[in-house]
Amino acid sequence: MLPAEFTRPEVSRVLIEGLRRKEREQALEAARTQGKGRRVLVIGLDCAEPSLVFEQWRQELPNLSRLMAGGLYGRLRSTEPPITVPAWSCMMTSKDPGQLGIYGFRNRADYSYDKLTIANSRAITVDTVWDILSREGKRVILLGVPQTYPPKPVNGYVITDFLTPSTQSQYTYPAELRQEIERWVGEFMLDVPDFRTEDKDRLLRDIYEMTRQRFEVARHLMTEKPWDFFMMVDMGIDRIHHGFWKYMDKTHPKYEPGNQYENAIRDYYRFVDEQIGKLLELVDDRTVVIVVSDHGAMKMDGGICINEWLIKEGYLTLKRYPEKPARLQDLEIDWSRTMAWGEGGYYGRLFLNVRGREPQGIIDPAQYEAVRDELIAKLEAITDPDGRPIGTIVLKPEKIYKETRNIPPDLIVYFGGLLWRSVGTVGLGTIHTFENDTGPDDANHAPYGMAIFYDPRQSLGRQVQDGWQILDIAPTILTAMGLAVPADMEGKPILIG
Repeated sequence: MLPAEFTRPEVSRVLIEGLRRKEREQALEAARTQGKGRRVLVIGLDCAEPSLVFEQWRQELPNLSRLMAGGLYGRLRSTEPPITVPAWSCMMTSKDPGQLGIYGFRNRADYSYDKLTIANSRAITVDTVWDILSREGKRVILLGVPQTYPPKPVNGYVITDFLTPSTQSQYTYPAELRQEIERWVGEFMLDVPDFRTEDKDRLLRDIYEMTRQRFEVARHLMTEKPWDFFMMVDMGIDRIHHGFWKYMDKTHPKYEPGNQYENAIRDYYRFVDEQIGKLLELVDDRTVVIVVSDHGAMKMDGGICINEWLIKEGYLTLKRYPEKPARLQDLEIDWSRTMAWGEGGYYGRLFLNVRGREPQGIIDPAQYEAVRDELIAKLEAITDPDGRPIGTIVLKPEKIYKETRNIPPDLIVYFGGLLWRSVGTVGLGTIHTFENDTGPDDANHAPYGMAIFYDPRQSLGRQVQDGWQILDIAPTILTAMGLAVPADMEGKPILIG
Protein backbone atom coordinates (compact mmCIF):
# COMPACT_ATOMS: atom_id res chain seq x y z
CA MET A 1 0.00 0.00 0.00
CA LEU A 2 1.25 3.50 -0.85
CA PRO A 3 1.94 5.89 2.03
CA ALA A 4 -0.98 8.29 2.62
CA GLU A 5 0.89 11.31 1.25
CA PHE A 6 1.21 9.59 -2.16
CA THR A 7 -2.54 9.16 -2.49
CA ARG A 8 -3.38 12.86 -2.29
CA PRO A 9 -4.79 14.02 -5.70
CA GLU A 10 -2.17 16.71 -6.28
CA VAL A 11 0.70 14.31 -5.53
CA SER A 12 -0.81 11.57 -7.69
CA ARG A 13 -1.14 14.06 -10.53
CA VAL A 14 2.54 14.99 -10.26
CA LEU A 15 3.55 11.32 -10.26
CA ILE A 16 1.40 10.58 -13.32
CA GLU A 17 2.74 13.61 -15.18
CA GLY A 18 6.28 12.55 -14.33
CA LEU A 19 5.65 9.06 -15.70
CA ARG A 20 4.11 10.50 -18.87
CA ARG A 21 7.07 12.82 -19.31
CA LYS A 22 9.49 9.91 -18.93
CA GLU A 23 7.48 7.77 -21.38
CA ARG A 24 7.44 10.62 -23.88
CA GLU A 25 11.20 11.13 -23.60
CA GLN A 26 11.76 7.41 -24.12
CA ALA A 27 9.42 7.41 -27.13
CA LEU A 28 11.18 10.43 -28.61
CA GLU A 29 14.56 8.77 -28.23
CA ALA A 30 13.22 5.60 -29.85
CA ALA A 31 11.79 7.62 -32.74
CA ARG A 32 15.07 9.46 -33.26
CA THR A 33 16.99 6.19 -33.24
CA GLN A 34 14.58 4.67 -35.74
CA GLY A 35 14.85 7.81 -37.89
CA LYS A 36 18.58 7.60 -38.49
CA GLY A 37 19.18 7.07 -42.20
CA ARG A 38 15.58 7.86 -43.08
CA ARG A 39 14.41 10.31 -45.74
CA VAL A 40 11.42 12.65 -45.60
CA LEU A 41 9.24 13.76 -48.51
CA VAL A 42 6.92 16.71 -47.76
CA ILE A 43 4.18 17.43 -50.29
CA GLY A 44 2.71 20.83 -49.51
CA LEU A 45 -0.71 21.67 -50.93
CA ASP A 46 -1.44 25.30 -50.20
CA CYS A 47 -5.02 25.79 -48.93
CA ALA A 48 -6.01 22.09 -49.15
CA GLU A 49 -9.27 21.77 -47.24
CA PRO A 50 -9.41 18.80 -44.81
CA SER A 51 -13.17 18.25 -45.10
CA LEU A 52 -12.82 17.70 -48.85
CA VAL A 53 -9.85 15.31 -48.56
CA PHE A 54 -10.85 13.40 -45.42
CA GLU A 55 -14.59 13.19 -46.01
CA GLN A 56 -16.32 14.52 -49.12
CA TRP A 57 -13.96 13.23 -51.81
CA ARG A 58 -11.84 10.65 -50.01
CA GLN A 59 -13.06 7.75 -52.15
CA GLU A 60 -12.11 9.67 -55.29
CA LEU A 61 -8.54 10.32 -54.11
CA PRO A 62 -6.97 6.84 -54.04
CA ASN A 63 -3.38 7.89 -53.35
CA LEU A 64 -4.16 10.23 -50.48
CA SER A 65 -6.66 7.66 -49.20
CA ARG A 66 -3.93 4.99 -49.18
CA LEU A 67 -1.64 7.25 -47.16
CA MET A 68 -4.45 7.93 -44.69
CA ALA A 69 -5.32 4.25 -44.39
CA GLY A 70 -1.75 3.38 -43.42
CA GLY A 71 -0.83 6.49 -41.49
CA LEU A 72 -1.98 9.23 -39.16
CA TYR A 73 -4.09 12.08 -40.46
CA GLY A 74 -5.95 14.99 -39.01
CA ARG A 75 -6.74 18.66 -39.08
CA LEU A 76 -3.83 21.03 -38.55
CA ARG A 77 -4.45 24.30 -36.68
CA SER A 78 -2.96 27.09 -38.73
CA THR A 79 -1.36 30.31 -37.61
CA GLU A 80 -3.11 33.51 -36.57
CA PRO A 81 -3.86 34.73 -39.18
CA PRO A 82 -4.26 31.60 -41.36
CA ILE A 83 -2.51 32.90 -44.45
CA THR A 84 0.26 31.57 -46.71
CA VAL A 85 2.78 34.15 -45.48
CA PRO A 86 3.77 33.53 -42.75
CA ALA A 87 2.10 30.12 -42.24
CA TRP A 88 4.61 28.04 -44.25
CA SER A 89 7.55 29.73 -42.55
CA CYS A 90 5.96 29.19 -39.14
CA MET A 91 5.55 25.53 -40.08
CA MET A 92 9.20 25.15 -41.06
CA THR A 93 10.67 27.07 -38.10
CA SER A 94 8.21 26.04 -35.38
CA LYS A 95 7.85 29.72 -34.46
CA ASP A 96 4.66 31.77 -34.36
CA PRO A 97 4.19 34.91 -36.51
CA GLY A 98 5.10 37.20 -33.63
CA GLN A 99 8.37 35.37 -33.03
CA LEU A 100 9.18 35.69 -36.73
CA GLY A 101 7.97 39.30 -36.82
CA ILE A 102 5.94 38.53 -39.96
CA TYR A 103 2.21 39.28 -39.85
CA GLY A 104 1.27 38.92 -43.51
CA PHE A 105 2.60 39.35 -47.03
CA ARG A 106 3.30 43.04 -46.42
CA ASN A 107 4.56 44.40 -43.12
CA ARG A 108 5.35 47.82 -41.72
CA ALA A 109 9.03 48.62 -42.17
CA ASP A 110 8.86 51.48 -39.66
CA TYR A 111 6.27 53.72 -37.99
CA SER A 112 5.76 55.91 -41.05
CA TYR A 113 2.36 55.77 -42.73
CA ASP A 114 3.21 54.29 -46.09
CA LYS A 115 6.27 52.07 -45.93
CA LEU A 116 5.30 48.40 -46.27
CA THR A 117 7.75 45.69 -47.30
CA ILE A 118 7.15 42.26 -48.85
CA ALA A 119 8.15 39.43 -46.52
CA ASN A 120 10.56 37.35 -48.60
CA SER A 121 13.34 34.98 -47.52
CA ARG A 122 15.36 37.86 -46.04
CA ALA A 123 12.63 38.32 -43.44
CA ILE A 124 13.35 34.84 -42.00
CA THR A 125 16.11 35.38 -39.45
CA VAL A 126 15.80 32.11 -37.49
CA ASP A 127 16.67 28.55 -38.46
CA THR A 128 14.40 26.66 -40.82
CA VAL A 129 14.30 22.87 -40.98
CA TRP A 130 16.54 22.93 -44.05
CA ASP A 131 19.09 25.16 -42.30
CA ILE A 132 19.37 22.58 -39.51
CA LEU A 133 19.49 19.66 -41.93
CA SER A 134 22.13 21.33 -44.11
CA ARG A 135 24.39 21.85 -41.08
CA GLU A 136 23.94 18.17 -40.21
CA GLY A 137 25.15 17.19 -43.68
CA LYS A 138 21.70 16.18 -44.91
CA ARG A 139 20.96 16.87 -48.58
CA VAL A 140 17.88 19.02 -49.14
CA ILE A 141 15.74 19.98 -52.13
CA LEU A 142 13.15 22.76 -51.93
CA LEU A 143 10.62 23.38 -54.70
CA GLY A 144 8.22 26.32 -54.50
CA VAL A 145 8.26 26.68 -50.71
CA PRO A 146 6.89 30.15 -49.82
CA GLN A 147 9.43 32.71 -48.63
CA THR A 148 12.43 31.06 -50.27
CA TYR A 149 13.02 33.94 -52.72
CA PRO A 150 15.69 35.16 -53.05
CA PRO A 151 17.29 31.71 -52.72
CA LYS A 152 19.74 31.17 -49.88
CA PRO A 153 22.52 28.57 -50.02
CA VAL A 154 21.62 25.11 -48.72
CA ASN A 155 23.25 21.70 -48.86
CA GLY A 156 21.32 20.90 -52.00
CA TYR A 157 18.95 22.68 -54.37
CA VAL A 158 16.31 25.42 -54.23
CA ILE A 159 13.65 26.52 -56.70
CA THR A 160 11.94 29.57 -55.27
CA ASP A 161 8.29 30.41 -54.73
CA PHE A 162 5.39 32.37 -56.20
CA LEU A 163 6.67 35.64 -54.69
CA THR A 164 9.62 35.53 -57.10
CA PRO A 165 9.22 38.58 -59.40
CA SER A 166 9.73 36.58 -62.61
CA THR A 167 11.88 33.89 -64.17
CA GLN A 168 14.24 36.70 -65.17
CA SER A 169 15.12 36.84 -61.47
CA GLN A 170 17.57 34.36 -60.00
CA TYR A 171 15.06 31.73 -58.88
CA THR A 172 17.32 28.73 -58.30
CA TYR A 173 20.21 27.66 -56.12
CA PRO A 174 22.65 26.88 -57.52
CA ALA A 175 22.16 29.31 -60.40
CA GLU A 176 22.80 26.72 -63.11
CA LEU A 177 19.84 24.61 -61.94
CA ARG A 178 17.51 26.89 -63.93
CA GLN A 179 19.04 25.59 -67.16
CA GLU A 180 18.04 22.05 -66.25
CA ILE A 181 14.51 23.16 -65.35
CA GLU A 182 14.09 24.91 -68.69
CA ARG A 183 15.31 21.77 -70.42
CA TRP A 184 12.75 19.68 -68.53
CA VAL A 185 9.62 21.88 -68.84
CA GLY A 186 10.46 25.05 -70.77
CA GLU A 187 9.73 28.36 -69.04
CA PHE A 188 8.88 27.55 -65.44
CA MET A 189 5.54 28.80 -64.06
CA LEU A 190 6.22 30.37 -60.68
CA ASP A 191 2.50 31.07 -60.21
CA VAL A 192 -0.74 31.35 -62.13
CA PRO A 193 -0.74 34.76 -63.82
CA ASP A 194 -3.72 37.00 -62.99
CA PHE A 195 -5.63 34.34 -61.07
CA ARG A 196 -8.31 36.83 -60.01
CA THR A 197 -10.07 36.87 -63.36
CA GLU A 198 -13.44 36.21 -64.99
CA ASP A 199 -11.74 34.22 -67.76
CA LYS A 200 -12.33 30.92 -65.99
CA ASP A 201 -11.36 28.66 -68.89
CA ARG A 202 -7.94 30.29 -69.16
CA LEU A 203 -7.56 30.18 -65.38
CA LEU A 204 -8.27 26.45 -65.31
CA ARG A 205 -5.74 25.78 -68.06
CA ASP A 206 -3.06 27.75 -66.23
CA ILE A 207 -3.70 26.06 -62.88
CA TYR A 208 -3.42 22.60 -64.42
CA GLU A 209 -0.29 23.56 -66.36
CA MET A 210 1.43 25.03 -63.30
CA THR A 211 0.71 21.90 -61.28
CA ARG A 212 1.72 19.57 -64.11
CA GLN A 213 5.03 21.43 -64.41
CA ARG A 214 5.61 21.50 -60.66
CA PHE A 215 5.19 17.75 -60.26
CA GLU A 216 7.22 16.99 -63.39
CA VAL A 217 10.11 19.06 -62.04
CA ALA A 218 9.70 17.28 -58.70
CA ARG A 219 10.02 13.88 -60.37
CA HIS A 220 13.18 14.95 -62.22
CA LEU A 221 14.74 16.29 -59.03
CA MET A 222 13.81 13.22 -57.00
CA THR A 223 15.36 10.85 -59.52
CA GLU A 224 18.35 12.88 -60.74
CA LYS A 225 19.56 14.67 -57.59
CA PRO A 226 20.63 13.22 -54.24
CA TRP A 227 18.37 14.09 -51.31
CA ASP A 228 17.51 13.22 -47.75
CA PHE A 229 14.80 15.87 -47.37
CA PHE A 230 12.57 16.89 -50.26
CA MET A 231 9.85 19.51 -49.88
CA MET A 232 7.59 20.91 -52.55
CA VAL A 233 4.63 23.28 -52.30
CA ASP A 234 2.05 23.62 -55.06
CA MET A 235 -0.22 26.69 -55.10
CA GLY A 236 -2.83 25.23 -57.44
CA ILE A 237 -5.42 24.29 -54.81
CA ASP A 238 -5.29 27.80 -53.36
CA ARG A 239 -5.77 29.35 -56.79
CA ILE A 240 -8.66 27.08 -57.76
CA HIS A 241 -10.42 27.66 -54.43
CA HIS A 242 -10.29 31.42 -54.83
CA GLY A 243 -11.38 31.23 -58.46
CA PHE A 244 -14.09 28.54 -58.35
CA TRP A 245 -15.50 28.09 -54.81
CA LYS A 246 -18.85 29.73 -55.59
CA TYR A 247 -19.48 27.20 -58.34
CA MET A 248 -19.17 24.26 -55.92
CA ASP A 249 -20.47 25.41 -52.53
CA LYS A 250 -24.27 25.35 -52.35
CA THR A 251 -24.16 27.69 -49.33
CA HIS A 252 -22.20 30.37 -51.21
CA PRO A 253 -24.34 33.48 -51.86
CA LYS A 254 -23.36 33.39 -55.56
CA TYR A 255 -23.87 29.66 -56.13
CA GLU A 256 -25.99 28.74 -59.17
CA PRO A 257 -27.21 25.13 -59.51
CA GLY A 258 -26.08 23.25 -62.59
CA ASN A 259 -23.33 25.67 -63.54
CA GLN A 260 -20.58 24.46 -65.88
CA TYR A 261 -17.83 24.67 -63.25
CA GLU A 262 -19.66 22.80 -60.48
CA ASN A 263 -17.10 19.97 -60.46
CA ALA A 264 -14.01 22.02 -61.33
CA ILE A 265 -12.49 21.87 -57.85
CA ARG A 266 -13.28 18.16 -57.39
CA ASP A 267 -11.77 17.27 -60.76
CA TYR A 268 -8.64 19.25 -59.95
CA TYR A 269 -8.24 17.47 -56.59
CA ARG A 270 -8.39 14.20 -58.54
CA PHE A 271 -5.64 15.48 -60.83
CA VAL A 272 -3.46 16.45 -57.86
CA ASP A 273 -4.01 13.01 -56.35
CA GLU A 274 -2.80 11.41 -59.60
CA GLN A 275 0.32 13.57 -59.51
CA ILE A 276 0.98 12.57 -55.91
CA GLY A 277 0.65 8.93 -56.92
CA LYS A 278 3.42 9.36 -59.50
CA LEU A 279 5.70 10.81 -56.81
CA LEU A 280 4.96 7.96 -54.44
CA GLU A 281 6.15 5.48 -57.07
CA LEU A 282 9.63 7.01 -56.70
CA VAL A 283 10.09 6.55 -52.94
CA ASP A 284 11.23 3.48 -51.03
CA ASP A 285 10.34 2.09 -47.62
CA ARG A 286 12.86 4.28 -45.82
CA THR A 287 11.05 7.45 -46.89
CA VAL A 288 8.52 9.07 -44.56
CA VAL A 289 5.81 10.95 -46.48
CA ILE A 290 4.05 14.02 -45.10
CA VAL A 291 1.22 15.70 -47.01
CA VAL A 292 0.32 19.03 -45.47
CA SER A 293 -1.54 22.28 -46.04
CA ASP A 294 -0.96 25.63 -44.38
CA HIS A 295 -4.67 26.46 -43.94
CA GLY A 296 -8.03 25.38 -45.26
CA ALA A 297 -10.74 27.12 -47.26
CA MET A 298 -14.35 28.21 -46.90
CA LYS A 299 -16.85 30.39 -48.69
CA MET A 300 -16.60 34.17 -48.67
CA ASP A 301 -19.93 35.94 -48.07
CA GLY A 302 -18.62 39.40 -48.93
CA GLY A 303 -16.29 42.16 -47.84
CA ILE A 304 -16.26 44.81 -45.13
CA CYS A 305 -14.75 48.10 -46.30
CA ILE A 306 -12.54 48.66 -43.31
CA ASN A 307 -11.49 52.23 -44.10
CA GLU A 308 -15.03 53.25 -45.09
CA TRP A 309 -16.12 51.96 -41.69
CA LEU A 310 -13.37 53.91 -39.92
CA ILE A 311 -14.42 57.07 -41.79
CA LYS A 312 -18.07 56.54 -40.84
CA GLU A 313 -17.18 55.97 -37.19
CA GLY A 314 -14.97 59.07 -37.04
CA TYR A 315 -11.59 57.36 -36.65
CA LEU A 316 -10.24 58.20 -40.14
CA THR A 317 -10.49 61.62 -41.83
CA LEU A 318 -9.73 62.35 -45.49
CA LYS A 319 -9.02 65.83 -46.82
CA ARG A 320 -11.24 64.97 -49.77
CA TYR A 321 -13.42 61.91 -50.40
CA PRO A 322 -12.58 60.29 -53.77
CA GLU A 323 -14.95 60.49 -56.74
CA LYS A 324 -14.17 56.88 -57.65
CA PRO A 325 -12.75 53.90 -55.70
CA ALA A 326 -9.10 54.38 -54.78
CA ARG A 327 -6.44 52.85 -52.58
CA LEU A 328 -6.04 54.57 -49.24
CA GLN A 329 -2.34 55.24 -49.91
CA ASP A 330 -3.33 57.25 -52.99
CA LEU A 331 -5.51 59.64 -50.98
CA GLU A 332 -4.74 62.62 -48.77
CA ILE A 333 -5.35 61.75 -45.14
CA ASP A 334 -5.77 64.40 -42.47
CA TRP A 335 -3.48 62.78 -39.92
CA SER A 336 -4.17 65.54 -37.38
CA ARG A 337 -7.74 64.19 -37.14
CA THR A 338 -7.10 60.47 -37.77
CA MET A 339 -6.91 57.87 -35.00
CA ALA A 340 -6.74 54.67 -37.07
CA TRP A 341 -6.44 53.25 -40.58
CA GLY A 342 -6.70 49.75 -41.97
CA GLU A 343 -5.30 47.33 -44.52
CA GLY A 344 -7.41 45.01 -46.64
CA GLY A 345 -6.88 41.32 -47.31
CA TYR A 346 -8.35 38.02 -46.20
CA TYR A 347 -8.19 39.45 -42.69
CA GLY A 348 -8.09 43.06 -41.51
CA ARG A 349 -5.22 44.88 -39.87
CA LEU A 350 -5.77 48.08 -37.93
CA PHE A 351 -3.03 50.55 -37.09
CA LEU A 352 -3.41 53.33 -34.54
CA ASN A 353 -1.99 56.83 -34.90
CA VAL A 354 -0.18 57.10 -31.56
CA ARG A 355 1.49 60.27 -30.31
CA GLY A 356 5.26 59.82 -30.06
CA ARG A 357 5.16 56.70 -32.24
CA GLU A 358 3.70 57.76 -35.60
CA PRO A 359 4.94 61.02 -37.19
CA GLN A 360 1.64 62.87 -36.62
CA GLY A 361 0.20 60.69 -33.88
CA ILE A 362 -2.78 62.00 -31.91
CA ILE A 363 -3.69 59.16 -29.53
CA ASP A 364 -2.25 59.70 -26.07
CA PRO A 365 -0.24 56.56 -25.18
CA ALA A 366 -2.12 56.47 -21.88
CA GLN A 367 -5.36 56.06 -23.87
CA TYR A 368 -3.99 53.39 -26.21
CA GLU A 369 -5.70 50.42 -24.53
CA ALA A 370 -8.97 52.29 -24.11
CA VAL A 371 -9.04 53.14 -27.83
CA ARG A 372 -8.25 49.55 -28.77
CA ASP A 373 -11.00 48.21 -26.53
CA GLU A 374 -13.48 50.72 -27.95
CA LEU A 375 -12.58 49.67 -31.48
CA ILE A 376 -12.90 45.98 -30.60
CA ALA A 377 -16.40 46.48 -29.19
CA LYS A 378 -17.54 48.40 -32.27
CA LEU A 379 -15.92 46.03 -34.77
CA GLU A 380 -17.46 42.99 -33.12
CA ALA A 381 -20.89 44.66 -33.37
CA ILE A 382 -20.74 45.06 -37.18
CA THR A 383 -23.77 43.54 -38.90
CA ASP A 384 -24.60 42.38 -42.41
CA PRO A 385 -26.79 44.60 -44.65
CA ASP A 386 -29.90 43.12 -42.98
CA GLY A 387 -28.74 44.07 -39.48
CA ARG A 388 -27.67 40.60 -38.37
CA PRO A 389 -24.37 40.28 -36.45
CA ILE A 390 -21.71 38.59 -38.59
CA GLY A 391 -19.58 37.33 -35.69
CA THR A 392 -16.40 39.35 -36.12
CA ILE A 393 -13.37 38.34 -34.05
CA VAL A 394 -10.73 40.91 -33.07
CA LEU A 395 -7.33 39.91 -31.67
CA LYS A 396 -4.60 41.79 -29.85
CA PRO A 397 -1.25 40.52 -31.19
CA GLU A 398 0.50 40.50 -27.83
CA LYS A 399 -2.23 38.23 -26.44
CA ILE A 400 -1.86 35.51 -29.09
CA TYR A 401 1.89 35.43 -29.79
CA LYS A 402 4.74 34.42 -27.52
CA GLU A 403 6.47 37.68 -28.49
CA THR A 404 5.89 40.43 -31.04
CA ARG A 405 8.99 41.26 -33.05
CA ASN A 406 9.23 44.07 -35.59
CA ILE A 407 5.99 46.08 -35.95
CA PRO A 408 2.75 44.13 -35.49
CA PRO A 409 -0.67 45.58 -36.34
CA ASP A 410 -2.43 47.08 -33.35
CA LEU A 411 -5.45 44.85 -34.01
CA ILE A 412 -6.05 41.78 -36.18
CA VAL A 413 -9.63 41.51 -37.46
CA TYR A 414 -11.47 38.44 -38.75
CA PHE A 415 -14.65 39.90 -40.20
CA GLY A 416 -17.45 37.39 -39.77
CA GLY A 417 -14.94 34.88 -38.45
CA LEU A 418 -13.27 35.07 -41.92
CA LEU A 419 -16.53 34.64 -43.85
CA TRP A 420 -16.05 38.28 -44.87
CA ARG A 421 -12.77 39.69 -46.14
CA SER A 422 -11.30 43.10 -45.35
CA VAL A 423 -11.50 45.60 -48.23
CA GLY A 424 -9.12 48.55 -47.96
CA THR A 425 -10.44 50.54 -50.91
CA VAL A 426 -12.13 53.89 -50.25
CA GLY A 427 -14.77 55.41 -52.52
CA LEU A 428 -17.35 52.65 -52.71
CA GLY A 429 -19.71 54.66 -50.52
CA THR A 430 -20.71 51.61 -48.48
CA ILE A 431 -19.48 49.44 -45.64
CA HIS A 432 -20.54 46.18 -47.30
CA THR A 433 -19.42 44.99 -50.71
CA PHE A 434 -19.92 41.79 -52.65
CA GLU A 435 -17.18 42.51 -55.16
CA ASN A 436 -13.51 42.08 -54.26
CA ASP A 437 -11.33 45.14 -54.79
CA THR A 438 -8.47 43.07 -56.25
CA GLY A 439 -10.55 41.00 -58.67
CA PRO A 440 -13.02 38.09 -58.44
CA ASP A 441 -12.51 35.91 -55.36
CA ASP A 442 -14.92 33.32 -53.98
CA ALA A 443 -13.19 31.87 -50.92
CA ASN A 444 -11.45 32.85 -47.74
CA HIS A 445 -8.98 30.93 -45.62
CA ALA A 446 -10.19 28.56 -42.92
CA PRO A 447 -8.24 28.15 -39.67
CA TYR A 448 -7.56 24.42 -40.11
CA GLY A 449 -5.37 22.87 -42.77
CA MET A 450 -4.58 19.16 -42.98
CA ALA A 451 -1.72 16.77 -42.31
CA ILE A 452 -1.15 13.17 -43.33
CA PHE A 453 1.83 11.36 -41.83
CA TYR A 454 2.83 8.07 -43.48
CA ASP A 455 5.73 5.89 -42.39
CA PRO A 456 5.97 2.73 -44.52
CA ARG A 457 7.83 0.93 -41.73
CA GLN A 458 5.07 1.43 -39.19
CA SER A 459 1.53 0.09 -39.19
CA LEU A 460 -0.32 3.07 -37.82
CA GLY A 461 -3.78 2.01 -38.93
CA ARG A 462 -6.62 4.30 -39.85
CA GLN A 463 -6.30 6.57 -36.85
CA VAL A 464 -7.62 10.08 -37.14
CA GLN A 465 -5.74 12.46 -34.90
CA ASP A 466 -6.81 15.99 -33.97
CA GLY A 467 -5.32 18.76 -31.90
CA TRP A 468 -2.23 19.17 -34.08
CA GLN A 469 -0.66 22.59 -34.58
CA ILE A 470 1.17 23.90 -37.62
CA LEU A 471 4.22 24.40 -35.39
CA ASP A 472 4.39 20.61 -34.88
CA ILE A 473 5.56 19.86 -38.43
CA ALA A 474 9.21 20.95 -38.11
CA PRO A 475 9.82 18.85 -34.96
CA THR A 476 8.09 15.93 -36.69
CA ILE A 477 10.48 16.15 -39.65
CA LEU A 478 13.58 16.35 -37.47
CA THR A 479 12.47 13.43 -35.29
CA ALA A 480 11.62 11.33 -38.34
CA MET A 481 15.17 11.92 -39.61
CA GLY A 482 16.80 10.96 -36.33
CA LEU A 483 17.73 14.46 -35.18
CA ALA A 484 17.08 16.18 -31.88
CA VAL A 485 14.47 18.94 -31.79
CA PRO A 486 15.99 22.32 -30.79
CA ALA A 487 14.76 23.51 -27.42
CA ASP A 488 13.48 26.79 -28.85
CA MET A 489 11.00 25.14 -31.22
CA GLU A 490 7.44 25.64 -30.02
CA GLY A 491 5.85 22.48 -31.45
CA LYS A 492 6.19 18.79 -30.69
CA PRO A 493 6.59 15.76 -32.98
CA ILE A 494 3.23 14.62 -34.34
CA LEU A 495 4.00 10.90 -34.25
CA ILE A 496 4.83 11.05 -30.55
CA GLY A 497 2.30 13.64 -29.47
